[in-house]
Amino acid sequence: MSDSNTTDFTNPSTFILLGIPGLEAAHVWISIPFCAMYVIVILGNFTVLFIVKREPSLHEPMYYFLCMLAITDLVLSTSTMPKILAIFWFNSREIDFSACLAQLYFVHCFSAIESGIFVAMAVDRYVAICHPLRHSTILTNRVVANIGLAVVLRGSMLALPYPFLARLWPYCRTNIIPHTHCEHMEVVKLACADIRVSSYYGLFVLLCRIGLDVFFIVVSYTQILRAIFSLPTKDARLKTFGTCISHLCVILAFYIPTLFSSLTSRFGHNLPLHFHIFIVNVYLLVPPMLNPIIYGVRTKQIRDRLLRLFSLKGT
Repeated sequence: MSDSNTTDFTNPSTFILLGIPGLEAAHVWISIPFCAMYVIVILGNFTVLFIVKREPSLHEPMYYFLCMLAITDLVLSTSTMPKILAIFWFNSREIDFSACLAQLYFVHCFSAIESGIFVAMAVDRYVAICHPLRHSTILTNRVVANIGLAVVLRGSMLALPYPFLARLWPYCRTNIIPHTHCEHMEVVKLACADIRVSSYYGLFVLLCRIGLDVFFIVVSYTQILRAIFSLPTKDARLKTFGTCISHLCVILAFYIPTLFSSLTSRFGHNLPLHFHIFIVNVYLLVPPMLNPIIYGVRTKQIRDRLLRLFSLKGT
């Protein structure tokens, strides 16, 4: 490694990403499941977008939110995976300082957007189950568009201080990041300054993303469950609850790795570094992979349309 990696500098021109330290010899083998999952992310989410666009019966709020989720998942995974695979396959470890900050911004921005979309989907389920006769008048296309815009603006604004603060700090230790991508705390730890502002802001955003969003989702589902249990028959209760299963599954697939990753990065100092890196990559890759699979399997309209497409190709 050149001397420029360890000598004093205020703002490095590049950072060096190590991938998964300690497992460099296995990078090629590790890349196989990573690449397979990324391919599933691309194919699955584009399939959802294609089906919803082609099927007029799916032009409803629930599926508009699902399309927003698919686009978010594509951007979130694509902001990191091409560089991660380049590290694994070609040992391409250098990343420009500005590109690193942009990657950091996109990860946090679209993670916040995804969390906001889950809240919007919970509201959609609440209106559909608790006020079914007014669903189409409450969640009009204009309202859905405004909700989507609000979610995007919130995610963009919450993520904006991350690269701004990271650019302010002087870096005089090293430009080597022991990670697969420019993770916020791993970048600012390299600064030779008091980074408590960055750390506290990260906790604030975590509270907004997980604390407030999960609170609103729980409130929505509390009302939904009350409405379901008031239904007269068991079959009606099961059928109504079945419309929420897909949403609950993707919520768990997103928030559990997110929470675990955030807690291990701040408090799991005794955990092996490669374990923490795996957890972060699970949080970035597994939910975008599972979301279209869960909705494709659990949502009858999407499943039927997909089967119809395959049957047409087969004839």
